[in-house]
Amino acid sequence: MTRYVVIGAGIVGLAVARRLLLDPSTGAEVTVVEKEARPGAHQTGHNSGVLHAGVYYAPGSLKAQLCRAGVNMMIDFCDEHSIDYLITGKLIVATDESQLTALRTLEERARANGITARSITPHEAREIEPHVACVGALHVPSTGIVDYGQVAVAMAEDVRKLGGEVRLGAAVTGIAADTVQTTAGDVRYDVLINCAGLYADRIAVLAGVHPPAQIIPFRGEYAQLKAGRTDLVKGLIYPVPDPRFPFLGVHLTRMIDGTVHAGPNAVLALAREGYSWGKVNVREFAQSVRYPGLRRLARAYYREGTAEVLRSLSRKRFAASVAKLMPEISAADLEPAGAGVRAQAIRPDGRLVDDFLIVRADRQIHVLNAPSPAATSSLAIAQHIVEKMVSV
Repeated sequence: MTRYVVIGAGIVGLAVARRLLLDPSTGAEVTVVEKEARPGAHQTGHNSGVLHAGVYYAPGSLKAQLCRAGVNMMIDFCDEHSIDYLITGKLIVATDESQLTALRTLEERARANGITARSITPHEAREIEPHVACVGALHVPSTGIVDYGQVAVAMAEDVRKLGGEVRLGAAVTGIAADTVQTTAGDVRYDVLINCAGLYADRIAVLAGVHPPAQIIPFRGEYAQLKAGRTDLVKGLIYPVPDPRFPFLGVHLTRMIDGTVHAGPNAVLALAREGYSWGKVNVREFAQSVRYPGLRRLARAYYREGTAEVLRSLSRKRFAASVAKLMPEISAADLEPAGAGVRAQAIRPDGRLVDDFLIVRADRQIHVLNAPSPAATSSLAIAQHIVEKMVSV
């Protein structure tokens, strides 16, 4: 029997472990090691909970392929495990005439990816979202919402039921040729699968692999509409994204619990788990700012980066960004709603890695870039790894 160790009990790691146990060809003995006391503690449990349709991603890319397959697999999983989700649809809105060309490009990309999406007029947009402001919009009816934290808990339970082990409170301290050393004891492996998210590149180095990109943490800061104002938003409202960045811009998202989140505002985090300005890890921050890729990215986009920081520090600026989508919303309507940290891989030349990045070494697989839509795509990512990589 082949011994697999999966590092990381986020949604991708748990999906991989579950797939290994479901696939009879792997002959799997599976152990998941996770440094936190619960599954899905970081990126999985701090995202906007969107079931992405796959509009944004380059046709033929892993993101496009795995998101398209993954959203259907995720819906089936939720049905099987009685996890609430809702298909709300999404509007991507142009707030001025200069964005209409990009909106048409998104519609073409959606069609190339096999996704139903339709350009609609401002009047039609307001029939869907009565308070939205736009000069044109793209309606994507298949987008939805779910609580990925609940999904991760259900996946962990599946792993246990299928005979695997989820070892919590087990931080990795070293990796030898056939052993993962952790604070909760050593685990022997024949195949190592690294799904460590924010620390995936550091784990790769421990395993003797030189990663082609470094993880840089970007904090996404959210606000939410106060209780008396949540009726302004029916589903999901997104701006036309800037194609130079992987971030989708400040948007409005009705969550599965009925709250409405606005954000995220994206700033460089001062620690890999830096969920606020007050959370600083000097060593990790120094690693980020010393990295040539980040310095080159910062030089190229310092104006945009400065604008994000100013918006982070000013509730008025943040509210103004939201008001571009919905003018009725003011700073008085918003209250803090926490933050998430995105593990974004950047190459040494300053290029953002804009697709999933999975690297195979001898008896090792390293998932080195899996930001959004990784949660939506997690079950398809797992299938890809097990069928296309583990078996080779």
